[in-house]
Amino acid sequence: MTSPTTVQLASVRVITEDLPRLVRFYEVLTGATPQYLTDDFVELVTPSATFAVSGPDRVAFITANTPRGGANNSAIVEFLVEDAEAEYQKLVTQFGNDLDVVQPPTMMPWGNLSVLIRDPDGALINLYTPVTPQGQQLQRNRTPRMLPSEA
Repeated sequence: MTSPTTVQLASVRVITEDLPRLVRFYEVLTGATPQYLTDDFVELVTPSATFAVSGPDRVAFITANTPRGGANNSAIVEFLVEDAEAEYQKLVTQFGNDLDVVQPPTMMPWGNLSVLIRDPDGALINLYTPVTPQGQQLQRNRTPRMLPSEA
């Protein structure tokens, strides 16, 4: 009998025309140290997943509908954070008026404090903290579990 194959999410990668700018943004956002695997491919390893950024030359071999920087308008990258308000303030301090705020810290009906911003290429980012018992329970029900054990 063979065991079922489990597909593991290795990373999420975004393509950009301005690698230094996008890497700096995600370095500030995640607190992860950028790992330049090549001059045009960078990984930011977080405790739960790897976020990668590369230049368009990395995907030039894809000739039909080639991925290109700043073209994504169909996904939201979500980051579970300890304090969404503090993360928001950190980003405002670092990027000032250049920070594209879609929704400042807002309590969502399901119990998360959520901040919606766009990265420098326009990708939608959600920073959220489960703060109510309902929000914390929803997070505990997720797989993999990402909350500290005391939450």
